[in-house]
Amino acid sequence: MSVAKQFGCATGFLLRRSPGIAVLSSSSRPALQLENNRNTRHLTTSNGGQPSNGGALAGLKVIDLSRVLAGPMCTQILADYGADVIKIESIGTGDDTRHFQAKGEKKAWKADIGPMSNYFAAINRNKRSLTLDLKCEEGRNVFLDLAKKSDVVVENFRTGTMEKLGIGYNVLSKINPGIILGSVTGYGASGPDSQKAGYDSIVGAEAGMMYLTGEKDARPVKPGLGVTDMSSGLFLHGAIMAALYARERTGRGQEINTSLFETQVALLINVGMSWLNLGQEAERWGTEHPALVPYGAFRTKDLYFVCGATNQKQWNKFCELLDAEYLREDPRFKTNSDRVEHREELSPIIEKIFETKTCDDWTAIFEGSGMPFAPINNMERVFAHRQTKARDMVQELVFKSAVAGSLNVIGPSVKFSENKASIRRRPPLLGEHTKEILRELGRSEAEIEEFEKSKVI
Repeated sequence: MSVAKQFGCATGFLLRRSPGIAVLSSSSRPALQLENNRNTRHLTTSNGGQPSNGGALAGLKVIDLSRVLAGPMCTQILADYGADVIKIESIGTGDDTRHFQAKGEKKAWKADIGPMSNYFAAINRNKRSLTLDLKCEEGRNVFLDLAKKSDVVVENFRTGTMEKLGIGYNVLSKINPGIILGSVTGYGASGPDSQKAGYDSIVGAEAGMMYLTGEKDARPVKPGLGVTDMSSGLFLHGAIMAALYARERTGRGQEINTSLFETQVALLINVGMSWLNLGQEAERWGTEHPALVPYGAFRTKDLYFVCGATNQKQWNKFCELLDAEYLREDPRFKTNSDRVEHREELSPIIEKIFETKTCDDWTAIFEGSGMPFAPINNMERVFAHRQTKARDMVQELVFKSAVAGSLNVIGPSVKFSENKASIRRRPPLLGEHTKEILRELGRSEAEIEEFEKSKVI
């Protein structure tokens, strides 16, 4: 008997073994071009879910209870790969990030569309929005009806909140033994700090990231992006895929939990290992490398240019490109160990040379040399980059709620040779699909109208 039949799995979504070989690669074919956009064409499938797609996770049903960044990052990856993701949001306000508008952004959105922002749009495409009051019995029953027909639930409430709402894993697994509950909290599901709220920069400070980040002998700084949040979402998405594979063997789902704190500790990798095994405290190095010289960002006439020499052959080439071959003959700089020892003497010499040309000049000089190098690009240069275009990393969606009538979004970073990742839906307006989803659950128009009156939805 199949797992789907044995346990009544909602969609029958299973990971099937195949005699074929899955090749993991950092490079593949160009991305599939934008498919049907819900704002331009109303598409439904036989199960009332997301438009039919050839994604690797087509048929997978996911309930997204998460807000802000870590959880939505996880579920957007699943959605890009074909899953039907239903985002459950609070009535009237929705996900916090709907209100995270940058300076001057308000005028980019039409006034009557409800809360919306570029931040929200960046991590919530390919999802449907259902507004629901989980604290009332009727709302809880709607959620449980959805859970009976779903494969995965993702949430990032504080530890214990799901149980207080009456929708914890013990409840979910009874009504759907195949369900997988993925949770991401601030500090973990247990331990003395399990009830603490977690925010990217706060946890990044407490778990070491900010201690490592910044210029040498300067104050710590936070990374320019929510690295801890996003990495937590990436870890959770991988764990969900592993749990789906395990379900194929066991027929049962399971509860998965991670946290921003655990993620950030895991990301300490070599720096953490040096402390654990050598008692060696970490240092801030800015763009420099503690064990390689030269390696870092150098000021040019206009921008910054990053390059380095990771071995002796590259050091010789580096001196040649800078027209400073005399440096390699200097006994202070002969080997990498010598250069690390005399870092303070070598760095000012190199910095002075880089200041004689523009960033584009140095790019042209280093091009084709086999050396590691790159300009430090601003956003304008990143999105004008030839590789950004070649790999379809920007796609335009029709979005009538935007004053411009469209929205540019960043495309999926992983390309599949067969089951293409795709952007099939624009980011949803708050509660846009509430009635549609309730109808899929078999609720009558009278029931839906009563839910509206009683503020269940």
